Amino acid sequence: MKKVETSKQNKLENLVEQCLKCNRCHLRKNVTQVVPGSGNANATIMFIGEAPGAHEDKQGVPFVGAAGKFLDELLESINLRREDIYIANTIKCRPPNNRDPLTEEKEKCKPWLEEQLRIINPKIIIPLGRHALNELLPDVSISSAHGKTYIADVSPIGKRTIFVMYHPAAALYNGSLRKVLLKDMKNLQLLLDKKLGDEKEPDMKKGDSSEIEKESSTIKISLKNKSKSKYESVEEVKRIMEEKRLSRVEGCEDRSKQITLF
Repeated sequence: MKKVETSKQNKLENLVEQCLKCNRCHLRKNVTQVVPGSGNANATIMFIGEAPGAHEDKQGVPFVGAAGKFLDELLESINLRREDIYIANTIKCRPPNNRDPLTEEKEKCKPWLEEQLRIINPKIIIPLGRHALNELLPDVSISSAHGKTYIADVSPIGKRTIFVMYHPAAALYNGSLRKVLLKDMKNLQLLLDKKLGDEKEPDMKKGDSSEIEKESSTIKISLKNKSKSKYESVEEVKRIMEEKRLSRVEGCEDRSKQITLF
C-alpha cells in the first residue's frame, strides 16, 4: 500500500512542477504564479473550483481567501479537513479582475485537470460552481443540480459519483446561499456515509471457518444421540450457531463506523 501512495504523491509533485512552467495560454503572462492544486494525493474525495483569485495568486494555493475560509467551515460542518480531500480549479491561473474563465482558457487548461483526476482517481467529485459543473455535466444547471448526486463518465477515469454544490464565493455575494451550502453539505455527508461507510462484517480469522464447521458437526451429533438434548431442533442449532458467530464478531474491531477518506 505504501508503494501505491508514494507513487501517487510523486506523480502529483511531478505534475505540479510541469504545471508551474505552463505557458499554454495568455493568462500565464499576467499572474504571480500558477495555482495547480493541493491536498491529499490519496483522497477519495476531490473538489473542483473555478479559478484562482487574488489571494490564491499570491500564495499559490487554491481557496485561501474569504471563499476558502467558508469552504473550511463547510468541511468542518461534516468533520472533514483539507487534509482529507484534494482540491483544484478548472483553470490554474487567475483571470484578470477575477472575471469568469473563458472557454478557450478552460480548454487549454483541461489536460492539467484531467491528469490530476487520473492520478488521484477519486470516488466522489464535487464541482463547486457552474464552471466546474459544466466541465463534468455540460447540460446541467447549477440552480437545479446543487445538493444532488449524479453518476456520469468523467474523463479520463470513467464513471464517477458527482455531487453538485454552489461555489463558496457565491455566498459572499448572496447571503441566502450560505444556508443552502450548509444544507447541501449535510446531503454530502449522507452520500459519504453511504458510499464510503458501508457496513462490513469483520473478516474471520484463519481457522474460524473450520472451527465453526466442527462445532456444527458436534451439535448435530449431540442432537442425533440425545433424544432429550438441550439442542431440541434444527432451529435451535441455527440459533446457537448464530450466537457463537456474533460473539466472534463482537470481539473484532467494529469497522462499520469508520469512513476511510484517503
